[in-house]
Amino acid sequence: MDLLNTLVEKGLRREPPTREEALAVLATSDDELLDVVAAAGKVRRQWFGRRVKLNYLVNLKSGLCPEDCSYCSQRLGSKAEILKYTWLKPDEASRAAAAGVAGGAKRVCLVASGRGPTDRDVERVGRTIEAIKEQNEGVEVCACLGLLSDGQAERLREAGADAYNHNLNTSEATYGGITKTHTYADRVDTVQKAHAAGLSACSGLIAGMGEADEDLVDVVYALRELGSDSVPVNFLIPFEGTPLAKEWNLTPQRCLRILAMVRFVCPDVEVRIAGGREVHLRSMQPLALHIANSIFLGDYLTSEGQAGQADLDMIADAGFEVEGTGTPTLPAHRADALAAAGGGCGSGAPAGSGAGCGSHAGAPAESGAGCGSHSGGGCGPCGGHAPVPEPAEAPAAEAVPGGARTDLVAVRRRGAGTDLAPNA
Repeated sequence: MDLLNTLVEKGLRREPPTREEALAVLATSDDELLDVVAAAGKVRRQWFGRRVKLNYLVNLKSGLCPEDCSYCSQRLGSKAEILKYTWLKPDEASRAAAAGVAGGAKRVCLVASGRGPTDRDVERVGRTIEAIKEQNEGVEVCACLGLLSDGQAERLREAGADAYNHNLNTSEATYGGITKTHTYADRVDTVQKAHAAGLSACSGLIAGMGEADEDLVDVVYALRELGSDSVPVNFLIPFEGTPLAKEWNLTPQRCLRILAMVRFVCPDVEVRIAGGREVHLRSMQPLALHIANSIFLGDYLTSEGQAGQADLDMIADAGFEVEGTGTPTLPAHRADALAAAGGGCGSGAPAGSGAGCGSHAGAPAESGAGCGSHSGGGCGPCGGHAPVPEPAEAPAAEAVPGGARTDLVAVRRRGAGTDLAPNA
């Protein structure tokens, strides 16, 4: 296809496609899908080789968020039966992080539900970052705490944070239909605060909320303009008990086209497959590795992912390799620019050395603040660690129009906030 040849040539020159070309990628047919994946793969290999960066989520505080993000299982009024607990202590968070690092994770993403942190919360997270870095040499740490106030990004940077995640989630035009308690502009402001403080900016999107192709293209171009080093691509997990529980709009083919469009618009940026990959990509996950260069290992904020060993096997079987702590994530020109701006890791230098951070971690965005894993953006006061309910028996697969697989949506019952071992 002339379109794909043009997109590859532009990607190798770090030149973005036109809006019309980006929209055309989303409009390609299933007969053209492998050609689309192959074209995006050429761009991915130019800038990231065959490396896959592993990121690991630690949900520091779960549930009871005062924000009303429609996609989030932790939102105000959510009836999703998720884990609810208050702040993990630094040593608890450090132990949780160590499990992910042992599994091969290069970056730990610290996420807390809530509208945004208080100054006391920032101090608490700072102590947690210090504890994690003392126990795990060379690990990158990304914080994801919601909307930031003046000076908070700088304090996180001083405490050793390398990156900050705050997703735009959807286009400015549709944002008001998803969330009422804060604005799209609030989110942009937080990403800009993180960038200005020398943190690597991680910001992504959630696909599958009923948006149009134009909205997907709009938000990806906005992320490019913001200078996001890492773009987590989340696929909506329709949790029962949330307003978007019936939004099953994605197929594996659609997800691959979305990832390819993101890669063409952001050719030299870390593109992370985040929350929802197991639910929507399913057996097509290995193909997605030819487009994206980063994934989350194991479970997400409030939902279960596939076993960490299954992730490692998938990467090896697809002919890729796990990116080591001594290997820069970002291409040299991006890592150098970040280092010049005072950013942290991803350049291969020790985390916190100010050598340039090269990625973020996206949470998958199971929430609004969510670290690229869509499920945890903002939270009010929580109680203590909740008792862990017995896992419910998984329902049989339902024949729902659009290929819905409700049997694949499982609430996390292990790892952080529980007495059970994590899925790393």
